[in-house]
Amino acid sequence: MPNSTADVVICGAGIAGISAAYHLSVHYGVKNVLIVDERPPFSLTSDKSTECYRNWWPGPGKTMVSLMNRSIDIMESIARETENRVNLNRRGYLFVTADPARILAFQRAAEEAAELGAGPVRYHTGRSGEAGYVPAPAAGFENQPTGADLITDARLIRERFPYLSEKTVAVVHPRRCGWFSAQQLAMHMLERAREHGARFAQARVEEVVIAGDRVEGVRINDESGWSNISTRNFVNAAGPFLPQVAGMLGIDLPVFHELHVKVAFHDPLHAVGRDAPLMIWTDPTNLPWSEEEQRMLAESDETRYLLEKFPSGVHARPEGGDDSDVVLILWTYDVQHVNPVFPFAPHPHYPEIAFRGLSVMIPGLRAYEGRLPKPVLDGGYYTKTKENRPLVGPLPVRGAFVFGALSGYGLMAAPAAGEVLAAHVAGTELPEYAPALSLDRYQDPEYRQLLERWDQTGQI
Repeated sequence: MPNSTADVVICGAGIAGISAAYHLSVHYGVKNVLIVDERPPFSLTSDKSTECYRNWWPGPGKTMVSLMNRSIDIMESIARETENRVNLNRRGYLFVTADPARILAFQRAAEEAAELGAGPVRYHTGRSGEAGYVPAPAAGFENQPTGADLITDARLIRERFPYLSEKTVAVVHPRRCGWFSAQQLAMHMLERAREHGARFAQARVEEVVIAGDRVEGVRINDESGWSNISTRNFVNAAGPFLPQVAGMLGIDLPVFHELHVKVAFHDPLHAVGRDAPLMIWTDPTNLPWSEEEQRMLAESDETRYLLEKFPSGVHARPEGGDDSDVVLILWTYDVQHVNPVFPFAPHPHYPEIAFRGLSVMIPGLRAYEGRLPKPVLDGGYYTKTKENRPLVGPLPVRGAFVFGALSGYGLMAAPAAGEVLAAHVAGTELPEYAPALSLDRYQDPEYRQLLERWDQTGQI
């Protein structure tokens, strides 16, 4: 690639970099945006997601609910613009419990989400005079309720979600949630950005050139050799490589990484309802083993942990259209801080642990015991801040910006977070939640005090 100039250079062609380019070029008219990535667009971590979205977030404050509401607004606008090329649905999330003591926690979570702007709470106890429950359609997103439905009526749970455990005593069904085709969303945004002059270079960013205290250029390396790109705006949207790229600017970002693995398997018996929402089991649980299996597992130090109680949070959803029998499972039961390595090696027991954990919520899966469906594994690294909020905004070097730490919610947050990033670069008015996403938040004494008391991350 010959030496050239760019108004903005974006390092990273995942969903963050693509969204930044989309907003800069399409909505701000920046004609000369260059995205640089050594891999093809949308091919490292962004395409390994479960592709879900939600406006169901805890506090403190309205930051995440406001960000996600705006992001969903943008996704719905794109869906309308493209005749729903992105396959956006509104099936919702379904939090499930077999513990009567957890019902109050469900109620509190739903009421908190309502106060933060996620929409009203509707209660379904089976008593007369209550508003009827509106089932979520399998496809589409228009004219659906917001907020959440808290259902403790056993008859209604069995009627609407017959695949759940008979021990289920309550579900809460947040409604402005669902999933979409991440690949189609990313490709639409990239296509539109290119139509407005954005470019992509498959190359490696080797150096950010700084003169005085501001960005003056970027040196990249591709198959044809080294090139110099003259620019005064550089965006670090490097996903799991966010810290290394920040290091080129002499900046240490407060982020860490976790490996999250996803299992896909075929469910020819349709134990998981094909019209199901994203389902989350909220109770700690012991994996279901036979007595013989328990004896065998207890014999070895390497397998004895499989008999212990596992944390809550196994979640799953059906994948594909009417002719599909694929189910996706995730369960972050043993998350540790790690350094990203590609390709990664998942734990050999993970598929069976996830499958058996899911079978506690969906007992029909036990029909596969002794002949578990062959799993397909992928996943990626969540790059996170301590409080699990993203970093979007300027860096201490003038002309340098960060767009990352999107954790496991990058696809759902990127449309609105990219809008914030573009506003920072363009120097235009910012939304009210922008300061809570900026690196500068850590210089605020009140925010630092809040971090000391932080006990929620919004992570599923």
